[in-house]
Parts: sequence; structure tokens; C-alpha cells
Amino acid sequence: MYETRTLCTDAERDEAAALVQDRQRWLTMRGLPVPAQADVPALFRNPQAEPAGLFEDGLLLACMIPQCAPGLGWGQGSCLFLSCIHTLPDRSDDIIQLITLWASDFAARLGLPLVRAEALARHPLDVDPIAPFLRRLTDMGWDVRGSGTGQHEARVARLELLAEQRSGLSALIACRVEPQSAADSRALT
Repeated sequence: MYETRTLCTDAERDEAAALVQDRQRWLTMRGLPVPAQADVPALFRNPQAEPAGLFEDGLLLACMIPQCAPGLGWGQGSCLFLSCIHTLPDRSDDIIQLITLWASDFAARLGLPLVRAEALARHPLDVDPIAPFLRRLTDMGWDVRGSGTGQHEARVARLELLAEQRSGLSALIACRVEPQSAADSRALT
């Protein structure tokens, strides 16, 4: 059984910070971009960030910071924004698909029409290494909305996903996440 939940304890937040560091090392060893301006592991240690994790039988598979209706500077209207998504190295496709299903359903249950996210993109969007990743995301239902400066001042691909309530999803992914509000998210940037 999978579960998404807000990371409430110091131990859970430390585990998420370690996952982020492992993922960043994995990306660096492959010459892929990592955030340069933000101390992402520190964001996950900050209880005010209200990070969330995707777990399978107690194993942390991914972590992210869900925010409701943040001021992104791109995209119109309210949304669920998934910031700083990090997955276990070498397992990201399946994990991203689970996050996609969960986020689409969660946004719909919150009454939000969209999910937005950003993926680091130091190269043009149609060039390796980002192009194959973006194709996989579009196959999962995400729309690429161009590129530009992201939440942490890096060049990113801007992503949107329609919210869709999925009635049977709770049998696959239990959800105990409380996303932070736009006012809370301003304190983190």
C-alpha cells in the first residue's frame, strides 16, 4: 500500500533531506542539473515548509512540498503546486506516475483545477537530457507550458496537469497531506 503524508517528525524530515541529497548526488554523477541557488535539503528539514512524502510500506519513495495557490509568476489561476519533487534514484518513472495520479486527485478534492510543477531545464526543452523526461511526463498527462525562471531562480520547464477526481485511488494511495496555503508559502521563498 502506498501513502502520501505530511512529514511531521524531525526523523521523517531528516529522512527526506537525506533522500534529496542522494538524488542530487545521483543527478550530479550523470551530469544532470541540480538546484544551484536553494539549499533544498534544508527546506525539507524546515517544519514550516510542511513537506510531504510518498511511502510504500514505510519506505520513503519521494518527497515534495505541496502548496495551494502560490504566486508562481507564471500560469493563471489557483493550483496545487508541487515544489522540490525528489524521488529515489533509479526508480523515478513509476514514482512520478504515482505522484501524478495522487496530485491530480488531491487537487480535485481541494477544489483546485490544476496541478503545477517545475523541472530543471538547463538546456532547450527539445534536447537531451530533459526531452525524454518531458515526453514521459506528457505521456502521463502533464502539459509542458514552456520554460522560464522557476521558484528557485533556476531555468525550468513549466508543467501543468488537470485535476481529476479518481474515486478508486484511495485503495491504492492513502492520503494524509495538508498542503500549505499561499500565505504560508511566501514565508519559505
